[in-house]
Amino acid sequence: MALHLYDTYTRSLRELHAIEPGRIGLYACGPTVYDYAHIGNLRNYLFVDLLRRTLEYSGLQVKHVMNITDVGHLTSDQDTGDDKMEKGSLRTGKSAWEIASEYTQAFKQDLALLNIQEPATWCRATDHIAGQIEFIADLERMGYTYRTGDGVYFDTSRQAGYGYLARLDRAGLQSGKRVDIGEKKQATDFALWKFSGTVGVRQMEWESPWGVGFPGWHIECSAMSARHLGEYFDIHCGGEDHVPVHHSNEIAQSEARYGTRAANFWLHGAFLKSAGGKMSKSGGAFVRLQTLVDRGIDPLAYRYLCLTTHYRSQLNFSDDALTSAANGFDRMSVLVHRLGAPLEPDDGYLARFQVELNNDLNFPRALALAWELLKSDLPDGVKKATVLNFDETFGLRLAFWQPAVVSISPALTELMAQRERARNERRWLDADRLRRQARELGYELDDTPQGQQTRRI
Repeated sequence: MALHLYDTYTRSLRELHAIEPGRIGLYACGPTVYDYAHIGNLRNYLFVDLLRRTLEYSGLQVKHVMNITDVGHLTSDQDTGDDKMEKGSLRTGKSAWEIASEYTQAFKQDLALLNIQEPATWCRATDHIAGQIEFIADLERMGYTYRTGDGVYFDTSRQAGYGYLARLDRAGLQSGKRVDIGEKKQATDFALWKFSGTVGVRQMEWESPWGVGFPGWHIECSAMSARHLGEYFDIHCGGEDHVPVHHSNEIAQSEARYGTRAANFWLHGAFLKSAGGKMSKSGGAFVRLQTLVDRGIDPLAYRYLCLTTHYRSQLNFSDDALTSAANGFDRMSVLVHRLGAPLEPDDGYLARFQVELNNDLNFPRALALAWELLKSDLPDGVKKATVLNFDETFGLRLAFWQPAVVSISPALTELMAQRERARNERRWLDADRLRRQARELGYELDDTPQGQQTRRI
């Protein structure tokens, strides 16, 4: 195996060498559970799933850890604004604990609909408060922290290499700083522990050596990844928006405490773009996976859409793009279904497929290779075995596809009967005309060895 991945830290393609031979520690930043995930969020978890499947396809054992942020994520990356959990509680009228449970379950349901494998370990921030306090106490003892009126902060001036992941212009940030940094010494300093202010007003607060309060967002991932994967593990994933702040701060904390940058590889998935720009919850308008389901779209059609664009390239989402992906997924499913019983996969195609995966998870090229395979002259059973092998990483559940049960109107029944007679009498032009009429009614007629099959368009 020679799996090459683009490491954001080094800005280069590097060959993956497991720290522990044969085993991979994988940490993925999970959701902040104050609202439903949108399909842009889910694209990033699809990327992580494709990475994990590729690692396992290559024979590696993967320990996949994902956090659930249920406290400490403020509405601003500048350590200002409300805690998103408290904000979600005000919006819904439910307690912060209730919405954390509700939206965590909704997130897991979305993962299941998209055939995304759950991590081996889920870890909630509120279950790891003691570990976060211990982490901050060590940083304080080593001289990396200072206190202000609203919390305990990490002093980024102590690290010459702070912000290297994002190539931050620290001098420029300092020269342009404004009064809104409050009591922070540098614009890049960040909260490790925030004080509650009036004790008892917040729903989520804990005693600490510095007073009653709650942890900052960044400290949870450093504490929990070390707890579950060790001080230095193989791969850390997240969205591209994590690079300049969240992951830069994670690296700073881990380097300060352990002398390492936490992970060997830092991988980031690109945004999903809609007509109004990056899809986000902050604007209040976003598309949920359930929205697609309510429109009669198979969630795996969205998974197919994500396969068509490289994880490091932004994906433009539109109704046309989704419709095209749904049609492509449907055609592939039908073709594979009709191939009969699988035989042995083709070694040549398997080798070519592995090349595409090893080239920084080039799933668009791998998907194109699957289409080339399906159009090839190989025996049907070989094609089926090979594409089902590919689907171990695609995750499209091609082996389990079944024709949809369609409720056929009397008008469509008569049209199908007329078309069957036209085909039997070799009146091909009439048969084509009747097929077009079926499409106008919203149905596709497929000719199979078992006769005409009907599916909605």
